[in-house]
Amino acid sequence: MPQFTTKRRVRHSAADMFDLVADVERYPEFVPLCANLKVRERTTSGEGIETIVADMTVSFKLVRESFRSRVTLDRPKLQILVEYLQGPFSHMRNRWSFKPLGEAACEIEFYIDYEFRSRMLGVLMGGMFDVAFRRFAAAFEARADQVYGRKTA
Repeated sequence: MPQFTTKRRVRHSAADMFDLVADVERYPEFVPLCANLKVRERTTSGEGIETIVADMTVSFKLVRESFRSRVTLDRPKLQILVEYLQGPFSHMRNRWSFKPLGEAACEIEFYIDYEFRSRMLGVLMGGMFDVAFRRFAAAFEARADQVYGRKTA
């Protein structure tokens, strides 16, 4: 199964970065390949945990695929877990973790593992997904700079 992990230190608080990643409705504005995202369901527990079921459409050249996932926003742990529900994958899971490094900085860890249901789609999309995952972290950091202002060292 293909997988990708990256860690980045950013000049924004862990809480701000958590909020930015949790704002899934805005993904089509800045996330590479995200053509559309529709929230189907949103539930909140009294423990600072929110669960979202959403459909995301990914588009690249002539390929357009949609999939449904469950997103668990765990604010107390500063962690976001995405679990695949339906679409072109046989398996997809990713996790965001935000580790505070003072008040105005944090380390973000992004992890994903996935496998396409169709071998042909896997070959066609696999290399493109690897490139896209490398661009995701930079896209979120650039979005944070835009939303929260560029922080200096």
